[in-house]
Amino acid sequence: MERRIKLKTLNSHITCKICRGYLIDATTVTECLHTFCKSCLVKHLEENNTCPTCNIVIHQSHPLQYISFDRTMQDIVYKLVPELQKNEITREREFYHQRGLPCPKDIPPNPGELEEEKPSADVHAESDYHRQDEQVNVCLECISSNLKTLKRRFIRCSAQATILHLKKFVAKKVLNGMEKYRDIDILCNDELLGKDHTLKFVYVTRWRFQNPPLTLQYRPRIDI
Repeated sequence: MERRIKLKTLNSHITCKICRGYLIDATTVTECLHTFCKSCLVKHLEENNTCPTCNIVIHQSHPLQYISFDRTMQDIVYKLVPELQKNEITREREFYHQRGLPCPKDIPPNPGELEEEKPSADVHAESDYHRQDEQVNVCLECISSNLKTLKRRFIRCSAQATILHLKKFVAKKVLNGMEKYRDIDILCNDELLGKDHTLKFVYVTRWRFQNPPLTLQYRPRIDI
């Protein structure tokens, strides 16, 4: 016999403990596995380095590097709550429309997007190249006369991509070899970026209040 369960009995498991609403862009703290809306958690971590639920220290100086998008949880929330996904997409499009900006979900894949090598055609067909991840629009500018300027300066890629991925991308394009990535430095606002920084972390901490795209510079490596 089929048993019906009221949605309110599950609310404690699928709502954000910060805003008390249903999870949107569900993001989990990797240290304790507590999950919140992405925007709620990022705002909280701007002034705190602890989990809003259990107060565990996420990281002393870079807590934003220790949170990750929880696709499984978000899929569950959208399946359980009628019209939530549809309404959220409508609100997101209205948000960008009011500001005269294109909605990231409506932008088609860019031919200059970061490439990933796949071992077979079957794997290629099954993969979405992380296009379903949160996306970041990036402009790569050359600040050295010793390197070539990229033919395609604008790329769009997963927010989980790291500076190391960009270094390999640039090295492949301007040095004709991905393995030469150690000869490339990537900077934002003249600040040298660590290879393990994700684009999401860079955007939130270095570009949050500036207009897109996230603008990064590249140059030959300078040993200090």
